Amino acid sequence: MSAAPLTYALLDPAAFEDLAAAHPDVVIPLEQTPQWVGFERALGRAPLGIWSYTDAAGALVATASFVHVVRRFRESVVVVNGPVWFADRTPAAERLLMDTVRDQFRKHPGVAPLYARMQVATRQAPATGPIEHGWYEREIVVDLTPSEADLLKSFRPNARNSIRRAQRNGVEVRNIPREEWTRVFAAELFPIMQETAARDGFQAFDSSYYETLLTVLGDHLRLLVAYRDGAALSWLITTEYRGYSVYYFAGSTLEARSTFAPYLLLWEAFRVLKAAGNTVCGLTGIASENYPGLANVTTFKRNFSKNVVVVPTTYDIPLDPMRYTAVASLLAARRTAPAAARAAVRRATGLARRVGSRRGAVGASAGHS
Repeated sequence: MSAAPLTYALLDPAAFEDLAAAHPDVVIPLEQTPQWVGFERALGRAPLGIWSYTDAAGALVATASFVHVVRRFRESVVVVNGPVWFADRTPAAERLLMDTVRDQFRKHPGVAPLYARMQVATRQAPATGPIEHGWYEREIVVDLTPSEADLLKSFRPNARNSIRRAQRNGVEVRNIPREEWTRVFAAELFPIMQETAARDGFQAFDSSYYETLLTVLGDHLRLLVAYRDGAALSWLITTEYRGYSVYYFAGSTLEARSTFAPYLLLWEAFRVLKAAGNTVCGLTGIASENYPGLANVTTFKRNFSKNVVVVPTTYDIPLDPMRYTAVASLLAARRTAPAAARAAVRRATGLARRVGSRRGAVGASAGHS
């Protein structure tokens, strides 16, 4: 006998806050709050609101904030860093939630998505894919509850030594006042982000994205910058919600690395966040099977804690399985085609060289005869 379907309802901000207040021990990511919905809307995106899911007995199971995303060949509804679970996250409960979400958006009058995307702890039908990965799967989480002395002592020796070296090198960390955030970011920090992205091989957002973040979510953010001789070397943005903080965005120059500025900057951020009442700080993604490119930041983050937390993988839930399979195959072919074409050219070039070499050898022998 199958379980009764979940009931879903759209939450207004007041209802969400009441729900969150009734569950103080549940970690709710900032991306799953009304505040983040406002940020998505300010970016010109199409949030579909936060939905609650309750079982047949009326008990809250989960909440999920959806964003409507339209891209070439596909339309989707995406849960960023969610859903949030209030009941036991068993495989059966996850299956029921996925089935409910699939039914919900098949019936939704305003959108016609090819799939829904959300984090799933136990991979099972109807979860599949994803067409592309959308969130990290492992992160370092730092416990901020010990005293400052004990917290510093918990770091690896390399981190403690690097903090001291930055201090000796004249690095100074400033907690930028909120009224100066957008000006400082646009003038001093975005160029550092561009340098970081070019050096580490990732695509940064436009400056307007970060400036909108700082403007709309200012009640939940901090901006710290490491300077030396008046020049910005390294910066970070942290988020905070219900005592859980996150090291969210950061950038650094080559000089920052040589002066060890990022180490002192993150240590000062921990001190500020701890003083503000936060009990933990997530350092966001580290390398995993689907995210090998995060290896370049993994070593740095591991200096501050051994606590590695597994984050459920993001999967797709097709609403039209046959069409989803066709689109996924098409996109996979488009991604691999350039590499395949280059490989074919290399093979053809190599063959031509080998044939030419053999012909040359034959011609040389004939000339000597």
